[in-house]
Amino acid sequence: MKVLITGIDGYSGWPLALHLLSRGHDVVGVDNFVTRKRVKEVGSWSATPIPPMPRRLAAVKEVLGKELRFYRGDLSDWELVRHLLETERPETIVHLAEQRSAPYSMIDVHHAVATQVENLTGTLHLLYAMKEVVPEAHLVKMGTMGEYGTPNMDIPEGFFEAEFHGRRDHLPFPRQAGSWYHWSKVFDSGDVMFATKIFGLRATDVMQGVIYGIRTPEITDHRLFTRFDFDETWGTALNRFIAQAVLGLPITPYGKGEQKRGFIALEDSMQSLRLAVEHPARPGEYRVFNQFDAAYSVNELAERVGRVAADLGLHPTIEHPSDPRVEAEQHYYNPIHENLLGLGYRRTRELDDVIREIFHDLIRYRRRLVARQHVLSATVNWRLPDSRPLLRARNAAGASPTPPPVDPTAPSSAHTVA
Repeated sequence: MKVLITGIDGYSGWPLALHLLSRGHDVVGVDNFVTRKRVKEVGSWSATPIPPMPRRLAAVKEVLGKELRFYRGDLSDWELVRHLLETERPETIVHLAEQRSAPYSMIDVHHAVATQVENLTGTLHLLYAMKEVVPEAHLVKMGTMGEYGTPNMDIPEGFFEAEFHGRRDHLPFPRQAGSWYHWSKVFDSGDVMFATKIFGLRATDVMQGVIYGIRTPEITDHRLFTRFDFDETWGTALNRFIAQAVLGLPITPYGKGEQKRGFIALEDSMQSLRLAVEHPARPGEYRVFNQFDAAYSVNELAERVGRVAADLGLHPTIEHPSDPRVEAEQHYYNPIHENLLGLGYRRTRELDDVIREIFHDLIRYRRRLVARQHVLSATVNWRLPDSRPLLRARNAAGASPTPPPVDPTAPSSAHTVA
């Protein structure tokens, strides 16, 4: 099957390309490298050094023996999107090319507007190009469990049976997003659902939980690493906690630490996306998969990181700074996730095992963490109209008068990094 991956340079896009290639699929990717630019904008970089795309592609050919075709471009360019689909004629499009950071979208009005305009423009361009060029293709769009928020009831997979004033209907489950980014994903979902109705397209909306991990079975060489963001803007809470432990800093769950979310290992996320690709929706069907394995509170993550750290001879403390976000710190959380199980999905990785694996990789690249440890402090505040002054002050305080060190074990080709 020919699969087009948008956002192929990203955290999920890159390992998905390797995963699908290893299973005999023909993969082509597109990316504009904006995540590399925006991570640099907030003063950070990936803990794992990521080579430029030409070197990544060469490593795929050398290590996996596969050809991975790549286009550099932006989905906001309608002519590029249409040309790409006309040239490649993909049978499946996995859409990952969106601004993916909630904190980044909350920095100020400009970051909020850019997030929503870019995310919706790219999605609409893809939907119209599919309708005109490859109407039989299947769209797999990466959504987020954050679209649902934290309602005081079980969360179904996209739809539920509702009754009001004696009448019943099968309706989309209400969305209660918690950031401008998450609202852009809600609007995306509505656009995709509407396009299946009016254009007869096939679409699967994958409501992704928080993904953790750096490695998959295909990542057997450091040149094939996916990125690992650990700063407060682009990294997840789990990533930040492990980086703090490696650096000997306190682990810092925000607020009470009882915020719960769904989590899934990177390897199992790739399995989920592959199953969605290999079992396409029907023409005119919009289906939703809740993609996660287990739900954990932020405190549970901190405690698990602390236990693994202790096994490795590290002894981090846990502190609770005030929560910069506007969110329920204690809430009910019970999402349903059955659709992927029906396609044969089975969990293969456990959280503690992956945490231990991440520790070993980050210890190797500890000098890269040291060079950017100032980015671990919380500066983007949901309650402020503009967090840019706080970001500038943090980055100025953490600036080094000399170029930051790189890991000497990494090859020179990996030193141009994101």
